[in-house]
Amino acid sequence: MSNQELITGKLANPEGEALDYAFQASRVKPARGLVIIGHGVTANKDREWAVVLADALGAAGFASLRFSFAGNGDSEGDFRASCPTKETSDARAALDFVSEQYDGPVYFAGHSMGAAVGVLLAATETRLEGLISLAGMVHTHDFAQRKFGDQTPDQSLMWDKPECPLSQAFMDDMRAVDSVLSLAPQIQIPWLLIHGSEDTVVPLTESEQIAAQAPDAQLQVLTSADHVFSDSAEDMARTVCDWL
Repeated sequence: MSNQELITGKLANPEGEALDYAFQASRVKPARGLVIIGHGVTANKDREWAVVLADALGAAGFASLRFSFAGNGDSEGDFRASCPTKETSDARAALDFVSEQYDGPVYFAGHSMGAAVGVLLAATETRLEGLISLAGMVHTHDFAQRKFGDQTPDQSLMWDKPECPLSQAFMDDMRAVDSVLSLAPQIQIPWLLIHGSEDTVVPLTESEQIAAQAPDAQLQVLTSADHVFSDSAEDMARTVCDWL
């Protein structure tokens, strides 16, 4: 129902892997909408920016569901299988899960590679009322080459994290997706893009490029913000809530 207080049950992807999630109810009843929050590469649902965003959404009258993609955080699955294509399947499973229990407007907010996942989802999905991209990755192959091109897949680690081995499957899918730029005209729903001016992981120019190709996109640049909104999470969350 539209005033659902608790999202219950098992959230699983098509492979049957349980995805760890946290539902946060709106502090305004009934909720004005629900935002699904997806993280970036090597991250999880409990990153500070995601928690801050969920708290702000609750205060603004929106419920939220943060989840970790398969193989990340406390979700089941093998991290080595994590890639944009599979994570889009995970995101659709989260949307299915929410849609079974909630009949209000649903939005998807993705960070970094999670934003690329959001574009892949929204380009073929009619159940979303809006899309939010936070420090969104657009050119997946370029990112993989810049960050991991000098490493050996299936032998190296992503950013020296033991729990995040660099896989050939990841590199192959990043190359196959290549870029989500061409999908921008297919995003017919309202679309908010937020990017920090000091992002050194995903260049601001990527959000500028894709926003220019979308029919209903709005880009907000946060001055001095980095990729994970280290000192700007509240500003990011306020911008999202104001837009919603």
